[in-house]
Amino acid sequence: MNPSPDLYETPGDRLDALLKHSLQPQEDWKEESKDVWQRMERFFRDQCFQDKLFLGQEVRVLKVVKGGSSGKGTTLNHKSDLDMILFLSCFVSFQNQSLVRKYMIDFIEEKLDYCSRSLAYSITVIHHREGNRIPRSLTLQIQCRKSTDVFRMDVHPAFDALGSFSPDSKPEPEIYESLINAFGYPGEYSPSFTQLQRHFVKSRPFKLKNLLRLVKFWYLKYVKDKYRGQAVPSKYALELLTIYAWERGTDESENFNLDEGLVAVMKLIRDYKDICIYWTKYYDFQNETVRNFIKQKLKDCRPVILDPADPTNNLGRGRGWDLMAREAVYCLRQACCRTEDPGHSWHVQRARDVQVTVKQTGQKPLTLSVNPYSPIWKMKAEIKRTNRARSPQSQYRLSFQEPGGERQLLSSQQTLADYGIFSKVNVRVLETIPPEIQVFVKDANGHSTPYAIYPDDTIRDLKEKIEDAGGPLVEDQILKAQGRTLWNRRRLEDLDIEDCDTITLIKRS
Repeated sequence: MNPSPDLYETPGDRLDALLKHSLQPQEDWKEESKDVWQRMERFFRDQCFQDKLFLGQEVRVLKVVKGGSSGKGTTLNHKSDLDMILFLSCFVSFQNQSLVRKYMIDFIEEKLDYCSRSLAYSITVIHHREGNRIPRSLTLQIQCRKSTDVFRMDVHPAFDALGSFSPDSKPEPEIYESLINAFGYPGEYSPSFTQLQRHFVKSRPFKLKNLLRLVKFWYLKYVKDKYRGQAVPSKYALELLTIYAWERGTDESENFNLDEGLVAVMKLIRDYKDICIYWTKYYDFQNETVRNFIKQKLKDCRPVILDPADPTNNLGRGRGWDLMAREAVYCLRQACCRTEDPGHSWHVQRARDVQVTVKQTGQKPLTLSVNPYSPIWKMKAEIKRTNRARSPQSQYRLSFQEPGGERQLLSSQQTLADYGIFSKVNVRVLETIPPEIQVFVKDANGHSTPYAIYPDDTIRDLKEKIEDAGGPLVEDQILKAQGRTLWNRRRLEDLDIEDCDTITLIKRS
């Protein structure tokens, strides 16, 4: 085995050579790895479950999927990362998998012990401390008898949630509804979506896969080895972060410099407290259950890195980001991150732009892409450029409402991130001319609409505005505030109704 190269001492313009000579898998290693996989796959397909019955039914291997780096095409030389996903017929749902999985893992371990001589390898089961959780995989150390190579393989029995689905299209939303309603711990059922995870990476350009190798090498040598025994983020989190940096920093170009990519990833890790990224390749915001779940996840403490195949799995959760950020800061000062032209560096936001649909009475809806860390006043300025103000003194008031919540005013000095908004949102615009104030009128469905009105206007004046906006007729409206009915002749200021107060609208039956 070649000695481990020193990334930090390698100049940025020599990273391609480092990958070619030291990190990309060599032919002998690939052949040995392929043989290990084929032998183990044949064992599971033909021997392991032969004549095995569970609840009177024959246990069959529906399919075997290669996961991990080897499945994604990002394996490092002499670094085994073999994940074998066994989709078994005895699992008929996510919940059922939770109940039966340990039994099947114990059975596989017994069978391996009985049949190990026929596999031409020395196989050792590695037991981990699982705490209170039931093991969800079996870790094997496989020693080749004719060489010194040692392979590590994680065997995951899993429920075949996708069936014959093609990873080139979106799964049915009901699959993700079922996943969310299974109430497993984060990522518990991710093996069921291995085909999607693998395709998400494997379909990327070869140059990006080399950047992934480079980042993984940094992670293994300078994070995992240095902080051995301490909790650090997962390697998969780093893979997703790298893909995101490439997408945003190069506009998905296949022609880029590795040193620039490495710098961009290290800067994201350094600024991990603001990271909030997700994809809508396999699930999106169309289904209500999935939409509400994703939006809640995006409000989690930073960083948030949602698995593109499994919305329940936030790869940003957990400890150790501070340790990895410290190492990233050190890496940025080394030779590998000294780019020839800093002006060509990737500009990568720490979160995706948010699609904001701006609605204003009498105007066509306006769609904006907004950096969630950009101040609200910049969004207001963009809206003013597209709208014709009633007066030079006009003020634009922006507000939004979460389902089941109260309408909130968006402060000019705050950001969308300050309000936990990282996904699609509808924003209402109200133009006021001082001394007009803004009041929110909430209907029976809980939806609030903003209205501009003068404090010395009467309740009837407000009712007329509601009718003009398409609401009930004046005589069919009952307005209430703080538990009291508001009579037509009373003025808002006499009723102590102030800016941004909420008034309830009840329609007479």
